Amino acid sequence: MQDYIMHSLFILIAIGCIYCEQSINYDMMNVNIPFPKGFHFSAATASYQIEGAWNESGKGENIWDRMVHTNPSFVYNEENGDVACDSYHKYKEDVQLIKDIGFEFYRFSLSWSRILPSGTKEYINQAGIDYYNNLIDDLLANSIQPMVTIYHWDLPQPLEDLGGWLNSSIALYFEDYAKVVFSAFGDRVKWWLTINEPTSITAGYGDTEVTPALNLHGTGDYLAGHNLLRAHAKAYRLYDKWFKPKQKGRVSFAMDGLFAFPKNNTLGDHIAAERWNQFSLGWFLHPVYSVTGDYPPVMRDYVDRNSASEGLPDSRLPYFTQQEIKEIQGTYDFLGLNHYTSTLATNGVSGQQPSPLRDSNVELSVDPNWPTSQSPWLRVVPVSFRGVLNWVKDQYNNPEVFVTENGFSDLNITQDYGRISYYQTYLSNLSAAIYEDGCNVIGYTAWSLLDNFEWRAGYSQRFGIVQVDFDDPNRPRTKKASAEFFQKLIASQKT
Repeated sequence: MQDYIMHSLFILIAIGCIYCEQSINYDMMNVNIPFPKGFHFSAATASYQIEGAWNESGKGENIWDRMVHTNPSFVYNEENGDVACDSYHKYKEDVQLIKDIGFEFYRFSLSWSRILPSGTKEYINQAGIDYYNNLIDDLLANSIQPMVTIYHWDLPQPLEDLGGWLNSSIALYFEDYAKVVFSAFGDRVKWWLTINEPTSITAGYGDTEVTPALNLHGTGDYLAGHNLLRAHAKAYRLYDKWFKPKQKGRVSFAMDGLFAFPKNNTLGDHIAAERWNQFSLGWFLHPVYSVTGDYPPVMRDYVDRNSASEGLPDSRLPYFTQQEIKEIQGTYDFLGLNHYTSTLATNGVSGQQPSPLRDSNVELSVDPNWPTSQSPWLRVVPVSFRGVLNWVKDQYNNPEVFVTENGFSDLNITQDYGRISYYQTYLSNLSAAIYEDGCNVIGYTAWSLLDNFEWRAGYSQRFGIVQVDFDDPNRPRTKKASAEFFQKLIASQKT
């Protein structure tokens, strides 16, 4: 394991040199950012955040429906996604916005409860199938490729009542659900993401900040993550065996995670930063993308030792069987990567006891000089984009990466120059990662097409390049300055 850590440390030190060199100013509408021929530009949304129609046309209840209706104060200003952007009724308008701006891809997610109201295959809601068929057909009629996320954080409540992602049977329920959607949409959908942001999902079992808010820190988060990996693998193997030969699509999942730089230029902090990257990113990437499979060795070592020191008979981080390791390893056709921001890491004890942060023996912080956004967690650190792409390249033999989310939150404004500056600086670092570092990035997705329901923040944090007026029952859309930025950027790549 020591050789593995030292190899990773060498990578991180090289990336740290990039961090030290960045200080660039940009004109607001500078779109002179080069990308390779054939590079894909996309915009993204998610079902609960935009669709509304929470109980229309046979849709079942999901975990966010249950939370916002039984505990309204869980969300800022007691807001909810019952109507959201009303995209269930206004999807054609959204497709035209995508076309007008020039995006050739649209990443959206399916509502599991809209398709399988009880969460299981015993009853398929045809109205839900029809809605997504209509959306997909309209996208293709306008020369826009759908990239479909099968699960984006809106588990059917009946499955949560059975334990949700803590129940080992969830992997089989997910496989059944995947079979339904591959069968219904796979003749036209060629880009699939099984699961969005596994570390966000696990947080719902490990703490109280996101639904289902079970606060099983250090146990529930690891068990949920274990079953998420099993579920992803089952869906991938299903597609690879039964659907891919005819449908010719590609499957991945959308990984998230804070990318850590060392707080101080010391050997200890470089090692701490790499250890956090293994706990954060490697937790889900290593079992799928590494040549050995299974959890990162340093993660396994730290959690096992901590569990033993707590007097536990077994590790809090579950073990895969050898068959499961084999089944999970290599379950990708590309790598979906969500990236927003960064953190600084140093050695130290922090976080709840127990928890992944506590297990990693790392203290996380931010540089006070990093610009802020409307979201407290989102600091503007453009070089972290280049850093995480280089880390992925060097850890996992430079897989094809499609950036599946990247974006900035602000107040309810249309002259959103802070967002434009964010996109310029992050995209410039993405371009440098491709041309100067050799990172194999094939596409980029802006989060988000629309202002939407931003989970516990409600509508107080706006990520859209298109404004939505949530005070108007008609939910009118207005393109922001950032939409014009993308329109010009995409057009400039075609000249």
